[in-house]
Amino acid sequence: MTDTSGAAHPIGRRTVLIATGATAATLAVGAAAPEAPTADKANAGHSAPVAAAAVCTLTKEMTEGPYYLDGALDRADITESKPGVPLKLALTVVDDDTCAPLSGALVEIWHCDALGEYSGFVGNNGHSEPDDGSFLRGGVLTNSSGVANLTTIYPGWYRGRCIHIHLKVHTGVTLTSDGSFTGGRELHTGQLFFNETITTAVAKISPYSTNTVTRTTLAQDSIYDDGGAASGLLTLTALGSTAASGYTGTLTVGVETS
Repeated sequence: MTDTSGAAHPIGRRTVLIATGATAATLAVGAAAPEAPTADKANAGHSAPVAAAAVCTLTKEMTEGPYYLDGALDRADITESKPGVPLKLALTVVDDDTCAPLSGALVEIWHCDALGEYSGFVGNNGHSEPDDGSFLRGGVLTNSSGVANLTTIYPGWYRGRCIHIHLKVHTGVTLTSDGSFTGGRELHTGQLFFNETITTAVAKISPYSTNTVTRTTLAQDSIYDDGGAASGLLTLTALGSTAASGYTGTLTVGVETS
């Protein structure tokens, strides 16, 4: 299975529920695309406008890609001092039948650094840097409200793909003494995407600006289908007055539990 243009089609046919909004209780069945932000707002660090009401909609899973590694660490902060624009994720997992929050589910993410390099595969995007096999990889259990809070950096980009984060949701995992997890059931494999105007602002900031690979936009990507939140597009909210200050990214992901 690959994550390049040769794997343009999502792998999963199981549908999952994805919604914008902070609480599952306000979710209602329907579909809406987030409103595109203006360049002025993005460059000033403002959040991207979104639909006024939280919505639920069905979508397909997306490819795992070639850079997944077993044995990710159980940790909320996956940065390992990697340089980049701060990103704080708040991902809410809900049952797709009831929209009830799912507590104790492990939300695992992995993504490339500002230069487009994945830990365990450094050099694939043409940059030389230390590789410990674990940076920008990890997962955390959802709390009683179904929320997984993770701290990372805004991803960079590599050949043929727009900026994205890979995501898995597991239930019934066992946390191990080495700080990882094992067992359980994988409920969902997907990807998280970023507003293009905000990404354009971030791409001008070092070290992203030193990435020598041509960036693929959302519109050019072989996997993202312009489905907004239905396809994993995060709601981004600025942490400060400039893009360098960073963002919070929120999304509610509903999974089939039976």
